[in-house]
Amino acid sequence: MAERHPKRRFLEEAGALHGHPDRVRAGLFRRHRFFDALDKVQVKYEMLRACAFDGRSVVSVSREFGFSRETYYATLAAFGEFGVVGLADGKPGRPGPLKLTDDAVRWTLELHRHRPELSGREIAEQLAEELGIEVHRRTIERLLAPAGKKNA
Repeated sequence: MAERHPKRRFLEEAGALHGHPDRVRAGLFRRHRFFDALDKVQVKYEMLRACAFDGRSVVSVSREFGFSRETYYATLAAFGEFGVVGLADGKPGRPGPLKLTDDAVRWTLELHRHRPELSGREIAEQLAEELGIEVHRRTIERLLAPAGKKNA
């Protein structure tokens, strides 16, 4: 078996190897050798930068850099808490079950009372934007199920 490229091996050991570099469609990763789609930390950083400094939407940069909006918000939170080190992958998956705080539950129920047309996904996005709490849409849908909220 041929020896893997040292950079690839290093990225893998550091939790920074992008498993799907083919999903990165950002032009700078195609035009400049400096940018390497295999380097997940670099891809995530450039995704955050494109939104923060270029004023582009989360939807467009997520798509262009090959991640979901949920990953964008999780990446933003990790970067805010740990800096660049937070952009490397840790142990896959959530560290434990996520529970909404009492304040987040009250905020969600109040938003649903005033805006019942919002889907679970839309409420989860607003919760992330306004309170910095990231949850899956199903968490919101389960919370609202007794109130008659339909899955969306």
